[in-house]
Amino acid sequence: MIDIVKKNGSEAVSVDTPERKHLIEELADVLMYYNDVLLCYGITAEELKETYINKFQTNMNRW
Repeated sequence: MIDIVKKNGSEAVSVDTPERKHLIEELADVLMYYNDVLLCYGITAEELKETYINKFQTNMNRW
């Protein structure tokens, strides 16, 4: 996925190009896999939300 940007530059994926469409397709694949993992381990939306918020706050306080 990152190879798309490395090979074509961020400008190529910022406008309506075949590279952008390919990047979006790859991101959709990642999202599908991610959702499958959540379902597989029974991770609820509430658990994910709490953890995400806590992690975000931790990251924001690093600087």
